[in-house]
Amino acid sequence: MKSTTVRRVACSITVVTVLSGAAACDSSGSGGSGRGAGTSGGSATHLSPVAALRSAEKSTDGADSARVESTTTMGSVMSMKADGALGWHEGLTGNLVITYTGGTMAATMRQLGTTSMQARYRPDAYYARMGEQFARRAGGKHWIRYGYKDLARLGGSSGAYLQDQMQNTTPNQSVKLLLASGDVKKVGTERVRGVDTTHYAGTVDVADLARKNSDLSAGQLAGLKKQLTQAGVGTETVDIWLNDKNLLVKAVEKGTMATGEYAQIAYYSDYGVKVSAPEPPAGDTEDFKDLLKNQGLTPGSGDTATGSGSSS
Repeated sequence: MKSTTVRRVACSITVVTVLSGAAACDSSGSGGSGRGAGTSGGSATHLSPVAALRSAEKSTDGADSARVESTTTMGSVMSMKADGALGWHEGLTGNLVITYTGGTMAATMRQLGTTSMQARYRPDAYYARMGEQFARRAGGKHWIRYGYKDLARLGGSSGAYLQDQMQNTTPNQSVKLLLASGDVKKVGTERVRGVDTTHYAGTVDVADLARKNSDLSAGQLAGLKKQLTQAGVGTETVDIWLNDKNLLVKAVEKGTMATGEYAQIAYYSDYGVKVSAPEPPAGDTEDFKDLLKNQGLTPGSGDTATGSGSSS
């Protein structure tokens, strides 16, 4: 495998891993009742849709952490499963095991001898732990560090948005999204994985979400909207299921991209679970910007932001 492939795989992981973490925290839920999982207000079943969502927003903010289980499909690019635990008390922290099950990303990972990797999220950066084959071909180190500030440079306006979301998100962004959209309705009551829930749904504008739920400048927002348009991303449907403590049990987001349909289904449990995400050993960690620098590139150059997994 040539060094170009190592770089492109690292770039692919940049986009996919950050999106998986951000999406997981955009769509969290719980069937558990751990620390901080108390209710705020009445049962979701008896509240108006807006009142129920506001109660869920407050309850989830105070829960601090949860176990995560999700499946994500992004057109022909990839399909994957994620499992682990995330916390959001002081910035995003936690660990996910990500397994690529289809698409070009899975094919690229198979070239490295594995389709799974560990993603570790910390307030200032996230780390991807690759397999032995990747380490042998990338200087012997198993972990790649992606600083969020470098991500902003890597992806332009979309990178700036990812940085903002990763550093400031809480796991109830789908609730905030429905509230901000003004389009939310109660679908009915359903049982999800043994838990009685109330189902709410709506349609949201992705660019409008960025405007209402980020600290991006007008120029960054304009750039992000352009990139979303080029990627074929416009509106998406959001469905959430709340338990009797007004906490999310399940969230589903669906939309269309230029590469095909996008969908994520997320289940959450054990709010308040203890989350440990220590920084990986420095001697076993390669910084992404140094990986690029060693090949004469810098974050933000055109080739680094392709997200391509091809071997050239």
